[in-house]
Amino acid sequence: MASGPSLDSVIAAVDRALRSVLAPAHARRPAPGSAPGSTALGSSPPAEPLTEAERRASAALMRVNHAGELAAQALYHGQALMARSTATRDMLMAAACSESDHLAWCETRLTELGARPSLLNPLWYAGSFALGAATALLGDRASLGFVAETERQVEGHLDEHLGRLPAGDQRSRAILETMRAEEIAHGAEAAAAGGARLPAVMRALMRRTARVMTGTAYWI
Repeated sequence: MASGPSLDSVIAAVDRALRSVLAPAHARRPAPGSAPGSTALGSSPPAEPLTEAERRASAALMRVNHAGELAAQALYHGQALMARSTATRDMLMAAACSESDHLAWCETRLTELGARPSLLNPLWYAGSFALGAATALLGDRASLGFVAETERQVEGHLDEHLGRLPAGDQRSRAILETMRAEEIAHGAEAAAAGGARLPAVMRALMRRTARVMTGTAYWI
């Protein structure tokens, strides 16, 4: 069993936080649909360009997803810092790497849409990091259960966004579909590793908190 975080771990966590919030995101993997002939990121534009109204709608949704991916990284970073076991910490950091790719894909798409990320990103990161660290203090089973429930809720959120995206925005759609599949995998892995199912009141509180963040990030 691992003891509390070392000074090196705390310094590394601060460094990750500054990089996540202030530095441009960099993906370790190619963007979804970037193969030749695809209609997703890295390929030719769709045959029918988005109207101005469609562009604004897609940009607002992708800003929400960008904020969500930043918050997901912060949750994993906070949980990893306070994890009891090395195995749990390694699992959380591997998931955070995947979320880093998602963040970069969303950031690239926002740039393509001529839009900016949420102005409240530092707040989303700080709050999510604190929540992740606090959850981890309850033990690894609770922490992994929090991951599993978070990913279940993110799956529903992405389903909603896929239904709201303009039909012609295949670039954003490819990103969200890949993100959805990977979020489901993260949740399944956390549950299989022993994540405890959270009480109903906590699940409801998580949904309410997420609605506040996504509703705010849509506009700000």
